[in-house]
Amino acid sequence: MRKFVLLAAALMASASAHAENVTVTGGAVSGVEAQGVTAFKGIPYAAAPTGANRWRAPQPVVAWQGVHDGSAFGHDCAQAPFPPDAAPITTTPAEDCLYLNVWKPASAKAGDKLPVMVWIHGGGFVNGGSSPGVYSGQNFARDGVVFVSLNYRLGRFGFFAHPGLAAEGLGGNFGFLDQIAALKWVQANVAKFGGDASRVTVFGESAGGMSMHMLLQSPLARGLFSQIVIESGGGRNGTLPQPTMAKAALVGSEFAPGLTAAQLRALPEAQVTGNLSMSSMGQKGYSGPMVDGRTILGAPDDAIAAGLTADVPVIVGANSADGFAFGTDKDKVFAQFGADADAARKVYDADGTKPAGHIAMGISADKMFIEPSRHVARLMAARGQKVWLYRFGYAVPKMAQAIGGAAHASELPYVFDTVPARKGDAPLAEEQPVASLTHRYWVNFAKTGKPDAAGVPAWPQATATTTTVQWIDGKGASHTEDPYTARLDFTASKIGG
Repeated sequence: MRKFVLLAAALMASASAHAENVTVTGGAVSGVEAQGVTAFKGIPYAAAPTGANRWRAPQPVVAWQGVHDGSAFGHDCAQAPFPPDAAPITTTPAEDCLYLNVWKPASAKAGDKLPVMVWIHGGGFVNGGSSPGVYSGQNFARDGVVFVSLNYRLGRFGFFAHPGLAAEGLGGNFGFLDQIAALKWVQANVAKFGGDASRVTVFGESAGGMSMHMLLQSPLARGLFSQIVIESGGGRNGTLPQPTMAKAALVGSEFAPGLTAAQLRALPEAQVTGNLSMSSMGQKGYSGPMVDGRTILGAPDDAIAAGLTADVPVIVGANSADGFAFGTDKDKVFAQFGADADAARKVYDADGTKPAGHIAMGISADKMFIEPSRHVARLMAARGQKVWLYRFGYAVPKMAQAIGGAAHASELPYVFDTVPARKGDAPLAEEQPVASLTHRYWVNFAKTGKPDAAGVPAWPQATATTTTVQWIDGKGASHTEDPYTARLDFTASKIGG
C-alpha cells in the first residue's frame, strides 16, 4: 500500500520547475519536470478546427510567438458529458482541441533515439480525451520511453458527412485524419525530445483500438508507425457499423436538413455537440466512422485477409468480461440464440450454476471483442505477421463478483501503471504486481519489438490456428490453452466462421 501512496503522490505532485524549452513545428514549448520526467502538455499539432476549418482535414498549425506554456493540457474535444466514464476528462471540452502531450525522461536529449509510444484514447468516438489522470505518460517516460498522447475530433465534429459538403467530397472521418496528422507531427518532431521516429508504437483501447485497425489499413498512415497494440478493438466485419459515405450523408441530412456548407459551419458548437455521448450513440443524425476509401477501406478482418494492412508487429487482445450486457433471467439470455439456445447453454453454463449476469456479459464480450481479437490474431499469423494475443483477467473482487471478470477498459490503469489515478475504489495491495507486469510487457514491446524479456513470463507468438492465449491476472501471467475456446468457437460459428 505504501508504494501506491508514493505513486499517487508522484502523479499528483506539483511540477517542480520549467525544465527546458523545445522548438517544434509552430514554435517553442516549455517542459515541466517532476520525478525525473519532463512533460510538455497542450502542444498544438494542427490549426484550430473551427470556423472555416470545421469539417475539413486538419490544417497546418499556426505558428505562435514566444514560448508555449506546456504546464497544462489543451482542451479535450467537444463532447457531451458521460458521468459513468472510468477515465473522466479534466479539461473543459471545446471544438478547438487539436493538442497533444509529450512525456520524456528528464535526461533525454535530441539524438538519444529512445522508443516512442503514442496513445489514442477510447470513448466510442464521442467521449474521452488525453487529459484523464489514468492516461498519464509519467511512468512510461520513467521507464525510458518518449510518450505521446493526443486529442482527435469526436462525435459530429469528427465523423460527419452531408450533401452540403458535396463539393468537398461529402465530408468524412475527420477524427481519423486528426490521428494521422498527429502521427505526422511525431515523425517530424519526436527526435527533439530524444525519441526515435523509426521506433513508434501506437496503441489504443476501444474506439482507440478500432482506430488501430484504421491505421493498419489506411494508405495515409503508411510509414508513420512501426508497431501497433490493439486493446479491445474488435476486428470482425460488423463489430463497428461502417456506413458508406452516401449513407453517412443521409444520416447527416437528418441532423441538418438542407443546409449549405457555409450554414453548417455557422452552426453553434453546442448544437453540433448536442447530447451525443456513449449513452446516446444510437441517435439519429450521427453516423460514426464511415468507409471513405482513404482511412477506412473496409472491415478490419477483410483488409487483413486481403493483405491491405501494414505488416508490422502487433499485440491484440481483450479483457475477460469485456462486454456491455446485463441479465437476470437465463432463459431470456439464451433465447437470443433461438434454435441454438441449448448449444449456447452447453458452452456458457454447462453445469447450470453460472449467474445470468455473468453469462450475458460473457456472450457480449465474446461477440464484440474477445473472439474478434483471436480472429484477427489468426489472420495476421496466417500471413506471416508477428502477433501476440492476450487476455487481461484481473478484476478487483467487487467487479469479479458483479460481472465475472475484468470489465471493458479496466486494464488501462495497469497498462499505464497508474492505478492510484483510477476513478473509484482505492487501490488494493494486490494490484501493484499486476500493474508492474502488464506495464512491463507494453514497455518491452516498445523497446524490443516483443512483449516478453528476461524477468517476465514467456509470451509466445500466436499462430494461424492458435488456441492459446497469454492470460494476465492477479497470479501473474501464463501462456495457456484458452479456457474460452469452446465459447469462442461457438461465437465464431455464429458471426462469421
